[in-house]
Amino acid sequence: MNNQTIFPSLIHGGDYNPDQWLDRPDILEEDIRMMKKAKINCVSLAIFAWSTLEPEEGKFNLQWLHDVVDRLYENGIYVIMATPSGARPRWLAQKYPEVLRVNARRERMLFGERHNHCYTSPAYREKVRIIDRKLAEEFASHPAVILWHISNEFGGDCHCPLCQEAFRSWLKDRYGSIDKLNHAWWTAFWSHTYNDFSQIESPSPLGDSSLHGLSLDWMRFVTAQTADFIRVEKQALKDGGALQPVTTNLMRDFTGLDYSVISKEIDIVSWDNYPFWHTGSDIEIAYETALQHDLMRSYRQKPFLMMESSPSSMNWPPLSRLRRPGTVPLTSMQAIAHGSDSVQYFQIRQSRGSSEKFHGAVIDHYGGEDTRVFSEICRTGEDLASLSVLTGSRVDAKAAVITDMESRWAMEAAAGPRNMGLHYYEAVQKSYRALREAGLNVDVIDSSAPLDSYKIVAAPMLYMYKEGVPDRLRSFVRQGGILIQTYWSGIVDESDLCFEGATPHDLTDVLGLRFEEIDALPDGVTNRFVRIKDAGICSDTVSDNSGENSCENAEGGLALPESCACEYLCELVKPEGAKVLMVYGDDFYAGHPALTVNRFGEGAAYYVAADAEQAFYTCLYREIARKAGLSPLLEDLPDNTCAASRTDGQYEYVFAGHYAPDCVQIKVPQGAEILCGNKDGILDGYSYIILRRISS
Repeated sequence: MNNQTIFPSLIHGGDYNPDQWLDRPDILEEDIRMMKKAKINCVSLAIFAWSTLEPEEGKFNLQWLHDVVDRLYENGIYVIMATPSGARPRWLAQKYPEVLRVNARRERMLFGERHNHCYTSPAYREKVRIIDRKLAEEFASHPAVILWHISNEFGGDCHCPLCQEAFRSWLKDRYGSIDKLNHAWWTAFWSHTYNDFSQIESPSPLGDSSLHGLSLDWMRFVTAQTADFIRVEKQALKDGGALQPVTTNLMRDFTGLDYSVISKEIDIVSWDNYPFWHTGSDIEIAYETALQHDLMRSYRQKPFLMMESSPSSMNWPPLSRLRRPGTVPLTSMQAIAHGSDSVQYFQIRQSRGSSEKFHGAVIDHYGGEDTRVFSEICRTGEDLASLSVLTGSRVDAKAAVITDMESRWAMEAAAGPRNMGLHYYEAVQKSYRALREAGLNVDVIDSSAPLDSYKIVAAPMLYMYKEGVPDRLRSFVRQGGILIQTYWSGIVDESDLCFEGATPHDLTDVLGLRFEEIDALPDGVTNRFVRIKDAGICSDTVSDNSGENSCENAEGGLALPESCACEYLCELVKPEGAKVLMVYGDDFYAGHPALTVNRFGEGAAYYVAADAEQAFYTCLYREIARKAGLSPLLEDLPDNTCAASRTDGQYEYVFAGHYAPDCVQIKVPQGAEILCGNKDGILDGYSYIILRRISS
C-alpha cells in the first residue's frame, strides 16, 4: 500500500447490519458465503447499532460484534467500523431530553428518525465520547478494521438555548465587537441594530429570516459546530487507541453544510451516490453524477470512497425504478474512473422491516444467488479484482470548475434578481458537462483552491468574491490561464455586502467589461445569443478542404454557433476593452454583448452574460480546449458516451461508458490495450470499456 491507500486493492462491499439478525446465526454464514462469491472484501459495521451495543446506559454488549468481525476476517472480509452517533438509543433521549433538537420555530423535537440530536449538547457529546472510546478500545487493534466511519450523513441544525449561546460565542470570535457585526450584517436597515451579542437569535420564521448576514453566518456556524462534533468523535477514537484513518459519508449536492470545511476534518472523503437513473436522460444523469464524483475527489485531491450506492431500486424517491441491465457495473466503474477506490452498496442484506425494507440490496428477501442483481454484483466484483493496480492512482485534470457553497448560500438567500430559482447548480453543471464533452478530466474546486495547475478555469455565477479570490483569478489569467466567468459574479463580499464601484469586483480590467443591469426572465421566456457576422468567428459548418476551420481572427477562429437560446437571467454589461463575440438577439437590449473575450497578460478571460443553453457551452468549451492545446481523452465519442481517466504515473487508464440501450463503437487509440470490455471497441447498451496506454 502507498500513502494514498487504506487497502491493497479496490474495496468492494457495503453497509452490513448483522445486529438485525442476531437470532439467526445461519444468516451470517450464508451472507459470508455469498459475499465471497461476489468478491466482496470489506463491509461497514455498526452504523446504526447503538441500541444493540449499549441497550441500557453504561451496559455494553459488544460480544456479538466481536464474533461478527472475527468471522468476517477469517473469511478475508475487512471492516470499516462505524461510530453509532447517527441515531441515538431511546433511553438516551428519555433520560437526557436536551439531546433532542429544537427546530427554527423553537419547538423541541420528539424522539425518532435519525440525526434528531443536538451537536452542542454536553450530554450527547459525553455519551458519544463514551461509546466511541469503548469501540476503539475493543477494535482498534483488530487486523480486520481498516477505517473508522464517523456517524452517518451529517446534516440539520438545532436552535436550542445551548446552540444559541454557542452561536453567540462563535460570532464574538468571528467579529470581536458588536459594532463590526452590525456593519457586516448592515443591521441599520429596518432598524435591526444590536446593542449586545446577547440579543442575537438564530434565523426563524417567527423572527429574523431576511437579515442576510445573520442567515449566512448561521449556516457557517452550523458547519463549524458539525466540524467540531467530528473532532470530538475523532478524539474519542484516538483516546481509545485508534490509529486508523477516519471518514464520514457526504451526500449529493447537499446545501446544509459546507463540505469544503467538513472535508478538512476527515482523512478520506467518502460519499453516498444515489442518482435517479432512468427517470430522464441517462447521459445527463451520468454527467451530473460525474460532477459529484469529481467534487468529492477534489476536496482532498486524492482518491475518495463511494461509501453507498444502490444495487437495485431505491425506496425513497418518487419512483423506485429498477436498474437496467448493465447499469450497476457501469455506474460502479464510473465511480472508479473519477477517482474512487471503492464500490460499496447500501445494503448487503435487505432489511425485513422499517423504512428501508424495500431499498435495493446485494442479498434480497428471497436470499438466493440466482438473481439478476446478484449476478451483476458478481460481475462488478470480478472487474474490480482485476483492476487492483488502480488503487491509489490519481486523476490528472487540466481544467476546473469553481463551485462555492458560501457564495451559493448567500446568492440563494438574497432577495433578487430571481426569487423563483437562480438555477445556480444547473449553471455549474453546464460548464462541467461542456468541459467533459470536450474530452477533459475536470476538478470541481472551492474558490479558495490554488489554480496554478490548470489551463482552463470556469467560475459560473461566482456571486461572492471572498478575500483573495480576485487576486488568484487575476494571477491565473496573467500567467496564461483561460478563465470563463459568467453573469452574476463578483457582486458581494464574504459578508454578503454589495461591493461599491464597478463589478465584477476588482476584475473589470481582467474581463474588460463592467456589470450594468440584470434582467430576470419568467419561466418559459427566452432570449438569444447571436454571432456577430463581421467578428471573424466561424460557424461549425465552415471548413476548407483540409477539414480545418478556415476562418481566423484574433481569437484563433472560434467555431461558435450562429445562434442559441438563453433564459432565466440576462445581464447587461458595458465593454471596456473586451472583444464582443456574440450579442443578444431580442428585447430592448438586442445588440448588447452576450459573449466577450479579453486578453490579459499571457491569458484570456471570457464572459458569458446570460444563462445559455447547453449546446452553447459545449461548443464554446470545445473551442477553448482546442485553443489551449488540450487533447480529448478519446476522439469522436458516440452520443450518450463519456470518458474519464486515472494515471499511476506509468500508465493512463481510460474509461468509456455508454449510458443508453443502443450499441455503439469507439475508436480505440493506437497502442492502447483493452483491459475490460469488448476487444473490438464495441459498447453494448449500458456498458463500459477500460483502456490502458502509456502516460504522456
